Amino acid sequence: MNPLTFYIVDVFAQSKYAGNQLAVFRNAQGLSTEQMQQMAREMNFSESTFILSDAERAGGYDVRIFTPVAEVPFAGHPTLGTSFVIREEIIGRPVPSLQLNLEVGPIPVTFSEDGMLWMKQNPPEFGATVDPAVIADILGLDTSDIDTRFPVQEVSTGLWFVIVPLKTLDAVKRAKTCKGKYFRQFGDGKQDGILVFCPETYNQENDLNVRVFVPVYGIEEDPATGSGNGCLAGYLVEHRYFDADGIDLSVEQGYEIGRPSLIRHRAGRREDAIDVNIGGSVVMVAQGQWL
Repeated sequence: MNPLTFYIVDVFAQSKYAGNQLAVFRNAQGLSTEQMQQMAREMNFSESTFILSDAERAGGYDVRIFTPVAEVPFAGHPTLGTSFVIREEIIGRPVPSLQLNLEVGPIPVTFSEDGMLWMKQNPPEFGATVDPAVIADILGLDTSDIDTRFPVQEVSTGLWFVIVPLKTLDAVKRAKTCKGKYFRQFGDGKQDGILVFCPETYNQENDLNVRVFVPVYGIEEDPATGSGNGCLAGYLVEHRYFDADGIDLSVEQGYEIGRPSLIRHRAGRREDAIDVNIGGSVVMVAQGQWL
């Protein structure tokens, strides 16, 4: 294998060493799926991405995304982080937008003047509801910790998450996924992760606090989850959590594991669908050669 250029970026980060880490490999078309998986396992970040070529195809850039244990069709922070690398290192000029060709389909990303990157996710799909007592048991919580005014529900904009509304920040802090119970409940299903949230926050300027657990992909806890927050944004609109058909929110994640992250939500109902846009900042941390 010839040496490959790779980059490490922090996504949904206000500064270095915050947000969610991402490794981005360039000109990876010569790698096999097995090699990509081995490299992602070696990096051991929540995800690593592989830009297959510096050249566009079908109006975008072909990209594959891997967790340490499996390839995934879509993920949020890899979409933004990879788009940042493409614009800064491949295109080399401040284009207003570009497209990633992912397994889930084409995902457009736009760059705002304030340095934020925004991705338009697929319209959310809403799946089955889950018994609050069952999810509380999986998370080591009491059923009384769950805000039963709203459902515990499966939602997807490309990956499926179980969205769990909690009442307090204390409950969010105490949440911890029991793997055995998780896999007994969801092992044969479509759920990829559990997202818990509450209206109490560490930073009073933010609107919600979030934690995300994805044991099916070997991720004990994700510090910033664009795909999960896209599902949450759709859920908040669908169930009028803020008593509105549209939202513009600042959401914090990762505080419990020392990776404070800031994720922006903009979503609203449009005819029979919900538009979901998730935004955040990206910071370059390192560049190197993979031998």
